[in-house]
Amino acid sequence: MSTTTCQVVGFLLSVLGLAGCIAATGMDTWSTQDLYDNPVTSVFQYEGLWQSCVRQSSGFTECRPYFTILGLPAMLQAVRALMVVGIVLGAIGLLVSIFALKCIRIGNMEDSAKANMTLTSGIMFIISGICAIAGVSVFANMLVTNFWMSTANMYTGMGGMVQTVQTRYTFGSALFVGWVAGGLTLIGGVMMCVACRGLAPEETNYKTVSYHASGHNVAYKPGGFKASTGFGSNTKNKKIYDGGARTEDEFGY
Repeated sequence: MSTTTCQVVGFLLSVLGLAGCIAATGMDTWSTQDLYDNPVTSVFQYEGLWQSCVRQSSGFTECRPYFTILGLPAMLQAVRALMVVGIVLGAIGLLVSIFALKCIRIGNMEDSAKANMTLTSGIMFIISGICAIAGVSVFANMLVTNFWMSTANMYTGMGGMVQTVQTRYTFGSALFVGWVAGGLTLIGGVMMCVACRGLAPEETNYKTVSYHASGHNVAYKPGGFKASTGFGSNTKNKKIYDGGARTEDEFGY
């Protein structure tokens, strides 16, 4: 898979995951009433992060927001915080990733800058996906704990006879949307980080250049220079080059 394809696919998966996280956070079906022991009922209850709703058999639905913050369970407030943080990080990562796309040119932006922006957005998407998955998992664990506690309280007395009737809640559709959305965001962030390696410019090795003097008595080499002293035999001065030695007679002097 090419770098551009990996980056674009990661970007699209992250956008879908972020949209799913926003949808899951606003849904009211995080927990729904369990109808296993009471399949026929005129009232159906379900709850979300921000309000609880009651739907009657006539089709009329009434929702009531949570008007308190301190009165809510600590786990519910933690789930709220995780989902909001995940959405904020995902939105920031989305803005950064738009400018980091290789197919979009803005001014004279270098590839190294795009690589850094791609890595930054990928890390933000990964953290956003982890926050979404963690928030949904914490809420699901809370539902499982309350479900079995309610079941244990329902069957009391001798012979396992039902003495009390309590409303039990099970997984709602928002949980599955949140899990899938968090996974997509996480995978998209990983692909963005992988694409960052292909966008980073490769290191260039510069070779040394040797300079040759135009004088008659001095010749330069990469390892140093050699100068004629003018003393000794009556032979003519020679120039020394990399490819060998050439006398001045060859150049017509």
